[in-house]
Amino acid sequence: MAVEETAPQLSSLRAKVEYMIEKTFPGQRVSGRFFAEHVRRKGGALSHSYFSNILAGKVTHPSEEILKALGLGFGVDWRFFKDESEVVEDVLSGLRFLARHRTGEVSGVAARGPVRDGLPPELLDFALSLLAEEDGAALRSGSAGGGAALRSGSAGGGAALGSGSAGTSAEPEG
Repeated sequence: MAVEETAPQLSSLRAKVEYMIEKTFPGQRVSGRFFAEHVRRKGGALSHSYFSNILAGKVTHPSEEILKALGLGFGVDWRFFKDESEVVEDVLSGLRFLARHRTGEVSGVAARGPVRDGLPPELLDFALSLLAEEDGAALRSGSAGGGAALRSGSAGGGAALGSGSAGTSAEPEG
């Protein structure tokens, strides 16, 4: 009989760091000094006392720079350590970008990876449908959604949406 491993509850920064210590350094005691030196050897910067404060639960919302140092130290994408709500906003920003590209508000997309003919129509249709849902929810609640801002031309910036093998970046039209 196979034993299934359930997904861990990683609702706090402390829990995420403790989980990554367990998975990255199994059976080892990882001190703040050890991890800070480990990050430094990989080209990052993180003070041992700050890392110790994360483990003690005293730091709950560090800067992006600290999250990137954690990602470097553990060998994972730094966004793993962000609050779930922030990751959701990053995904929505990526979808807004895709929709802006589809509607012609952004042109000159450069892609890395196997993408040759632009973004697949299915992905763009999916992005537009999610934004339409967001607009509908915003209209029902009485606030302006991301899609409404897109049509007015005042949309915020967008993080590129990707799986790690293909990224996108916008180049302003000349």
